[in-house]
Amino acid sequence: MQLQQTLSGLVPKIPLDQLTDKGLLEQEKILIVDDSAVVRRSLIKALSAYDCYEAETVLEAFECLRAAEFALVVTDIIMPGLSGIELLRKVIDVYPRTAVIVVSGVDRPQRALDAVRLGAFDYLIKPCDNEVVQLTVSRALEHRSLLMNAKQYKADLEARNEELIRGKQQLQRLQAQIVQNEKMASIGQLAAGIAHELNNPVGFLYGNLDLLSGCVGDLARVVRFYEHAPLPDEVAQAADSLKKDIGYARTMSDLDSIIADCREGAERVRDIVQNLRTFSRLDEAELKPTDIHEGIESTIRILSRYFSGGKVDLVRDFGDVPLIEAFTAKLNQVWMNLLVNAAQAIGPNAGTVTIRTRYADDRVQVQVSDTGCGIDPEVAGRIFDPFFTTKSVGEGTGLGLSISFGIIQDHGGTIKADSKPGVGTTFTVELLQRLPERRESIPHSHTNSEVEVYAFSL
Repeated sequence: MQLQQTLSGLVPKIPLDQLTDKGLLEQEKILIVDDSAVVRRSLIKALSAYDCYEAETVLEAFECLRAAEFALVVTDIIMPGLSGIELLRKVIDVYPRTAVIVVSGVDRPQRALDAVRLGAFDYLIKPCDNEVVQLTVSRALEHRSLLMNAKQYKADLEARNEELIRGKQQLQRLQAQIVQNEKMASIGQLAAGIAHELNNPVGFLYGNLDLLSGCVGDLARVVRFYEHAPLPDEVAQAADSLKKDIGYARTMSDLDSIIADCREGAERVRDIVQNLRTFSRLDEAELKPTDIHEGIESTIRILSRYFSGGKVDLVRDFGDVPLIEAFTAKLNQVWMNLLVNAAQAIGPNAGTVTIRTRYADDRVQVQVSDTGCGIDPEVAGRIFDPFFTTKSVGEGTGLGLSISFGIIQDHGGTIKADSKPGVGTTFTVELLQRLPERRESIPHSHTNSEVEVYAFSL
C-alpha cells in the first residue's frame, strides 16, 4: 500500500529546510540518496563543486524531487523500504530531464545491465574512487545537457518546418489564384474576341433574313402569276415536267418554314454572342451597379448543356432584388462555379437545381440548392480549401469554391454551405448592396483560418 501511494505521488510532502534555504533557481543540482550517512558525506565531498542535497530514503528523495528540479540523482539500490530501482523508474517516468547514476556494493554485471536498461546513465561499485565519481557525474551532466539541447533543437526545427509548410501552402494558394485569374482573364479575352468577330456577320445574317423573306415572297408571287397565265401546250407541259423534277409543290410549302428556321438559328447565334459579351465583360474593371438576375441568366445560358437535357430541372425563385455595387464578371464566375457544382452533384440521375434570390437589410441573398448526393460531414470543413476536391482525377481542380470564396469575401460578403448526405446541398451567398469602400482591384488570397464556421446538418 505504501509503495502504491509513493508511486502515485500521494505521499504528503516532508518540509525540507535545506531546499528552501539554498538557491533553488540554480540549474544543476545533485541529489544523493543512500541510507548510509558515511556514503552520503563521502559522495558530497567528492562532488563539492556541485550544489548537492541528500536524502536517506526513497520517500525523502520523492519529496526533494517534488520540491525542486535536479539535474542528477545518485542513488543506492538496497535501502530500507523502497529500493533505488523504484526511485530510478519513478525518475525516468516522471522527471525525464533528470539523469540517474546507480551506486551499489553488489558487483554483478547482470544487475548493472538491468539498471542501464531501465534508464540509468551508469552503474558504479562501492567503494567509489572520487575521480571516477567526478568523471562519471561530469559525463552524465554533459550527456543530459546534450539531450536537452537536442530536444530543444528538434522542437525548434519542427516549428520551423511547420512555418515553412504554412508558407509553402500560402504560396501555392497565391500561385493557384494567380493562375486561375490569368486563365479566367484569357478565357474572357477569348470569349470577348469571338463575340466581337461573330457579332458583325451574325448581324448581317439576321438583318438580311427579313429582306430575303420579302424577296422570296415576291418571287413566289411572280411564279404563281405564271402558273395561272395561258401558255402554249408545249410550254405548259415543259413547265409541269420541270415542277415535278424539282419538287416544286413541296418547296413552295416549305419555303416559309425554311426561312423561319434560319431566322431562329440566327437568333440563337445572336443570343450566344450576346451572352458571351455579357459574361466576359472585360471592360468592367471597376465597381459598378450590377444586376444579379442578368448575370445569373447569362451564366445559365452559357451552361445550357447542363440544364437542357431534361434530367435536371432548373427552378428560378427570383425576388425583388435591387442593383448592387460589384465586379460583374467576378460574380458571374461565382454563379458559374456554384451552378456547375450543383448540376454535377446530381449526376446522371434526375434532380432539381433551385436558384433563390432575396433582399433584406441592405443585403442580397442568393441561394443555389440541389437535390444531389450532398457533402460528407468528414470533408465538409475543407470544401473551400484550395486544391481540395472529391471529384475524380481530371474532373476538377479543387479551385472553384476556393476562388468563389475569395471573390465573395472581397465583395464584403459571405458564402456558406448547408448539406445533408443523400439529400442535397445549399450554398448561400450574401452580398452588400454597397461596399463600405471602393477597391480598384480584387486580390484572391485567403487562408483556411479566415473561413467562418459552417453548419452542416446530419
